[in-house]
Amino acid sequence: MTPTTQNHRRKKFDVVRAAALEALIVIEQGQQTDSAVSSVMQGKNFRPIDKRFLLQLVNGTTKMRRRLDHEIKFYLSRPGTELPPKLANILRLGFYQLRFTDRIPAAAAVSESVNLAHYMTGRSRANLVNAVMRASLREPQKVKFSRKSEDPVKYLGDYYSYPDYFVEYCLKEFGYEQTEQLLRLNNHPPHVTYRVNSLKVKPDEVSNILQKNEVEFSYGRYLPEFIHIEESGLPLDSELIKTGKVFVQDESAGLAVRLLDPQPGEEAIDLAAAPGGKSTYIAALMGNTGQLVSVDKSRHRLAVLSENAKRLGIKNIEPVVSDLFNLGNDRLFDRVLLDPPCSGWGTAGKHSDLRWAKTPDDINKLARIQTAMLNRAAKLIKPGGVLVYSTCSIIRAENDDIVHEFVSRNEDFEAESAGTYFPEDVVDKNGYIKTYPSFEKLDGAFAARIRRKE
Repeated sequence: MTPTTQNHRRKKFDVVRAAALEALIVIEQGQQTDSAVSSVMQGKNFRPIDKRFLLQLVNGTTKMRRRLDHEIKFYLSRPGTELPPKLANILRLGFYQLRFTDRIPAAAAVSESVNLAHYMTGRSRANLVNAVMRASLREPQKVKFSRKSEDPVKYLGDYYSYPDYFVEYCLKEFGYEQTEQLLRLNNHPPHVTYRVNSLKVKPDEVSNILQKNEVEFSYGRYLPEFIHIEESGLPLDSELIKTGKVFVQDESAGLAVRLLDPQPGEEAIDLAAAPGGKSTYIAALMGNTGQLVSVDKSRHRLAVLSENAKRLGIKNIEPVVSDLFNLGNDRLFDRVLLDPPCSGWGTAGKHSDLRWAKTPDDINKLARIQTAMLNRAAKLIKPGGVLVYSTCSIIRAENDDIVHEFVSRNEDFEAESAGTYFPEDVVDKNGYIKTYPSFEKLDGAFAARIRRKE
């Protein structure tokens, strides 16, 4: 057999898996998943099916990193040894395909992982990958987890792949059963929700289009203009989005805007507004009348907001590039929306790197920023006007504690119950909106309504 024939018969590594490996390495170094995936796809002519597979591999492997590492160590000759980043992530990719996908044959997962290791790390490490993965198929019973009764934090953290501090928080806040349900649901594939743009179309018209295209969907749990697309739904670059008939937005984000209850002809302001999901919803509810000032310190993100507004046919938004603390006090507003930077722990199902990127110190720092921003935002409200404070977090320190401390310290303001606007299953005893992944097809979120007294 000639060398040419040998090279011809040698199977090359899969370029999609190689791109996934590249993304996993930079995500572990601190880059966000979306940015990492966009970067590795540049210059590659991936088909739509390849892009979907890449996203599945990267998001799934990143989410399940702790679980995968836990399982892999049972098949290593020296379990305590730290593996080089490339080798560690090749094994994670391989184990993810073995454990958490149902359309990839085990033999293919092993052979593709070995090929990848051979080209990326050399023959000896490819042999290690082959041995470890085949051993896991022969002896799956070797993997052991801590007992739930003896160490629930370690068991839940290892099994569902979360940091200990978040598991500890959830156990204290929700109890064992609800915590396990929350952790499990956040590991499911993320859902897609459309908000129907009332300035261009009605929900029934969109539903008719979806039905004609044989797309499975369901209406929002609380807001009928939100439509949840099932797994077989339209791609995100569909004509519905391009023509501005719908906007991709989680229903939980819409609850905060509905709680704000903006009215036609009013003056409103959305602080930290880009890329514009809530701003464009506010503008639509105002019927393209009055004025909505959308503030963000990022000029680039505000440009995205402006593009979104144009596509949706919105004309009453005034974008302002500014830090909240640099805004003057010469103008007051009927409605103020403050959606400050937060840990994002309500969206862990959609942002796979979040669980490894945030720490308890981050949450403490964010809480201080959120408090300062709320104090500043309150100065922009007219007497009798309303402010809604919202986050996409389920951490009490970023939500209840911030609002309670503000209201107790400022006698000119009072919290108003969201129960006037929404049913009791989404409103807690303090009158705050709270959603969780256990609410079907909703992210976790928080919103509180605060009125400035006349």
